[in-house]
Amino acid sequence: MTTEIKKPQPLNEAVIWDTEKTIVSKTDVFGTIEYANETFVEVSGYQEFELVGQPHNIVRHPDMPQIVFKVMWENIKAGRKFHGIVKNLSKSGKFYWVITDFDYVVDENAIITKYIARRKAVPQGVIDKVENLYKKLLQIEEVRGIEGSEKFLTGYLEELGLTYVQLITKLMVDDAQEQAEKEEEELQQQTAESMEEMRSGFFNRFFNNKLNFF
Repeated sequence: MTTEIKKPQPLNEAVIWDTEKTIVSKTDVFGTIEYANETFVEVSGYQEFELVGQPHNIVRHPDMPQIVFKVMWENIKAGRKFHGIVKNLSKSGKFYWVITDFDYVVDENAIITKYIARRKAVPQGVIDKVENLYKKLLQIEEVRGIEGSEKFLTGYLEELGLTYVQLITKLMVDDAQEQAEKEEEELQQQTAESMEEMRSGFFNRFFNNKLNFF
């Protein structure tokens, strides 16, 4: 019998981890953890024996609206490609944001038997936008339940002309483009400054050398 682990009190502090790494887990069709890689163990703060056999919501943060998980399960049960952004809760009570990608293990009848999830860190610019939406959904759930938050999310996405997955994709792509443009501007500024330093240094030397002829 699996012992239920008591969730910690959330802290307003982020987990410090190597955000280049990928968190990997494997679950059965009910979301029970069967495998957790070293990065999952490191970031979540739980050991393998504490994770295996537990429902994956062991790391669910109370700041997450339930409707996001409802959308997730509707998609992955159907075997569709799904990307979701989630705020997770570590054993220490600290939080960490991840974007998830799913692979599916199927049997000879093409029925899903396992879920393999890969998770990466989320850029802060994307977190800021998603967090605002999630706060609204959570507030609605507290008053109107998941039915209320589902109606709001549906209307919000319809207004944008996007699905949840398309919204997440757009936020990630837009942020990557913004960062690339920012890096390009910084590179151009550095190049301009370098050229100015080169020009100034060259002509200072050039004209000082010319003074030696008088």
